[in-house]
Amino acid sequence: MTGDPTETVRRWLRTLGDVTPPPAPAPVAGCPFLDWAASGAMELTGEADGPPVLSPGPMTALLRESLAALAHLAGPFPVDPVLVLSGRAGAMNLTRRGRTSAGGATRLLRASDGWCAVTLSRPDDLELVPAMLGRADLADPWQELTTAVRGAKADELADHIRMFGVPAAALPPEPPSVDVPWQVSRIAAPGGDARWPDGVLVVDLSSLWAGPLCARLLGLAGARVVKVESTRRPDGARMGNRRFYDWLHAGHESVAVDFTLPEGRSTLADLVRAADVVIEASRPRALAQLGLAPERLDHRAGKVWVSITGYGRGHPDRVAFGDDAAVAGGLVGRCADGEPVFCADAVADPLTGVVAALGALGALACGGGQLIDVSMRNVAAAFATAPRVDHGPHPVRSAPGGSVVECPAFGRTQEVLPPRAPVAEGATPAMGADTARILSRVAELRGRSAPR
Repeated sequence: MTGDPTETVRRWLRTLGDVTPPPAPAPVAGCPFLDWAASGAMELTGEADGPPVLSPGPMTALLRESLAALAHLAGPFPVDPVLVLSGRAGAMNLTRRGRTSAGGATRLLRASDGWCAVTLSRPDDLELVPAMLGRADLADPWQELTTAVRGAKADELADHIRMFGVPAAALPPEPPSVDVPWQVSRIAAPGGDARWPDGVLVVDLSSLWAGPLCARLLGLAGARVVKVESTRRPDGARMGNRRFYDWLHAGHESVAVDFTLPEGRSTLADLVRAADVVIEASRPRALAQLGLAPERLDHRAGKVWVSITGYGRGHPDRVAFGDDAAVAGGLVGRCADGEPVFCADAVADPLTGVVAALGALGALACGGGQLIDVSMRNVAAAFATAPRVDHGPHPVRSAPGGSVVECPAFGRTQEVLPPRAPVAEGATPAMGADTARILSRVAELRGRSAPR
């Protein structure tokens, strides 16, 4: 894709209404590849025993423009793109591992005609490998899977694995052409005047990374964020790296109810009705079972509903995580021999979180009443095809203690920096710590109108 990142983001926002952000601040030395080297993400991209690899395109320029648009819509607020891209890796001390993801749960497997990413992040996923292969008693599921798939076509392999509910994606020959990373539909009347994040109530039903990052950005912009979890199935990220979890959720409030009980579902419905913005990352079928299918609810004017899925609501049964979704969108690094490696750490997750927040704020600025259907695969494809810059080749050289990237166009170099761990800016409540207080005020919340 040619053009510039400012126009790309404006094109995205025009699908929501009349919103025009200003140009983004210049990246490091005006070069997105030097910016990539400084972001911590490059240090995570490449073979474990090889040099770090440049991004597939000037994706940091598009990321910075997206963040600049957020600041334009909400007013200036602190957000560090370095922590957005590589904060989790910094908190967890992750390193690049080539065709094994930095987090370790996803691998790029060679098929007969290309590559297929498979994620086995849950114990149940590993237990399904014998059924996938039609064999029992596998000593090493990953090794057996790696060997067995070499004679299969990548697309057919991904389809077969997805039949078992396991995330998988064939690497396309070229990144898919994606004009806009979301789909927009009307679910309610606009709310009249444009509404801004200060005082807006966000109910976050999501978990893990992309949805909570969206909520974090809206919270930094001034929104009140209430995280809602099931007492029977809390956010799995709570059991992960605490430092990263606290960074995502600091300053938010926490409600926990039992979604399996009628009173729990009633409480959940009340909170959803009270919200100005709902964030969820569930399969549409799961929401329908809770009576919360957004297209079937009677929303008040101005409601914004952000739905984050792997492949969009039109593909409800296709599960995805950040690394395999990035592969599906063609967002991979390439070594000197052209072989693919994972790009950064589950990169579709943080990019989707930023894009989802941009969609939510853009919709609020236009009066709301919209469902923003954000596909992680489409977000990855949009960044994989970010507008190109003509800076010529950018050699990666060895240097004492690491590597540097040279930009001939600017006559500058940038050391490839490691990921930096985030620091939470406030307290993160225990699960359900605010349940009683917030539920006692649900009627009041439902009756209030969000300020301009």
